[in-house]
Amino acid sequence: MALTFVGMEVAAGLSAPAANRWWWIGGITIFSALALLSLISQGNGATPLTSEGMEFHTFFSRRTVPWSEIAGIEERCRTRRSGTWSDVRVVRVQGRALTVPGVFTARWHDPKFEAKLATIREYRERAAER
Repeated sequence: MALTFVGMEVAAGLSAPAANRWWWIGGITIFSALALLSLISQGNGATPLTSEGMEFHTFFSRRTVPWSEIAGIEERCRTRRSGTWSDVRVVRVQGRALTVPGVFTARWHDPKFEAKLATIREYRERAAER
């Protein structure tokens, strides 16, 4: 990912007129820094499960989603030229779906990822029984 943004900066620096060059390079640098921070925050985040709901902890935010607001837990697989990775999303009754911090993998049939997904689904089932 970082090499893609560096390549974009080099291409913008070489192709843009001299007066606009620094705007392009600065814009791409800021965008790539934000994308990298988002990726690090999502990867290093944590999601403690409680009897009341899921607590999403990232570098930038803390959010609690009660079990009653969760309509489903889904695994999302995305394939790009660089590879395939999977993450887990919480589908809410109202509002947009949320990606669960700290639960993703870049490998097929990753036992740790599958165990985390099973644990989340198990907690949700227990909360639905109450």
